[in-house]
Amino acid sequence: MIEYYKTKENGEIQKIDAYEVGCWVSAVAPSPDEIDYLSKKLEIPKDHILDPLDEQERSRIELKHVEENFKHSLVIVDCPVEAKDEMGFLEFRTIPIGIITTKEVMLTVVLKQLPVLEDIIDRRMEQYDTANHIQFVLQILYAVSYYFLKYLNGLIEHMHKLEKNIREAMKNEELYAFMAIQRSLVFFATALQSNKAILDKMLVAAHYTDKEENRELLQDVVIENKQAIAMTETYTQIVGGMSDTFSSVISNNLNRVMKFLTSFTIILSLPTIVASIYGMNVKLPFSDQEYAFGLIMVGTLFITIVTTIIFWRKKYF
Repeated sequence: MIEYYKTKENGEIQKIDAYEVGCWVSAVAPSPDEIDYLSKKLEIPKDHILDPLDEQERSRIELKHVEENFKHSLVIVDCPVEAKDEMGFLEFRTIPIGIITTKEVMLTVVLKQLPVLEDIIDRRMEQYDTANHIQFVLQILYAVSYYFLKYLNGLIEHMHKLEKNIREAMKNEELYAFMAIQRSLVFFATALQSNKAILDKMLVAAHYTDKEENRELLQDVVIENKQAIAMTETYTQIVGGMSDTFSSVISNNLNRVMKFLTSFTIILSLPTIVASIYGMNVKLPFSDQEYAFGLIMVGTLFITIVTTIIFWRKKYF
């Protein structure tokens, strides 16, 4: 799907019907025919459009055609996206987003629609000018870094909820959900380091730093990315330590239940033993007494209460 957007005089990004100079071309999971059209229309290699559609594609930057004679530039960065793992638990992954700039337009290529791009279209974060291609590229990168921080905070809130549940849990579902958080942090750590390498290259490229405002914006992007890296490393260490602790908590909760059931079974067995003995067809103590049944019940009750008190003092309950 190909859509065209352009910043109007009032500063709003509006969808337009056809290609215009200074517009933003958004390609979401383009078909082979759409890929051919974009390649010919924008005079860019087809590989530049196909690469961001590969989920395994790593972050990279292509400035060869900028250095020779400006035709186009390519930046591929990893962008976070909310997902579900195979068991349905919340997980965050990353998918590539390709940003191609030409003399006339800027093109983004993604495998599926991303919340970060939807926010840009709705202008929820800041002012955007689709005609200022370099600044627009840097603003998208800033938005991507912002979303890493946003999802990291969401992960921590989710982890705190799991922590409350695990304190009383005896099943594995909470641990599976916790494993999804660990995988998310691994994805984030890998993606952020890859993005950092791209940003470092952009810092020394005149194509992105020839103007003061672009250079300052790029510095802000680098700072946001570094903050996300630091948060990811910190939370990875915290989650790594808590994982073993939570496993021990669940095992301890199960042991407490088993101890209670075992103690309760022993107490219930005492009346059963007495009843079994006095159910035998042989001569037994008190068998000739008028109040034998009452005496036996009182004795059994006494033994059961004493045993219960002993178990309670030993904290078997």
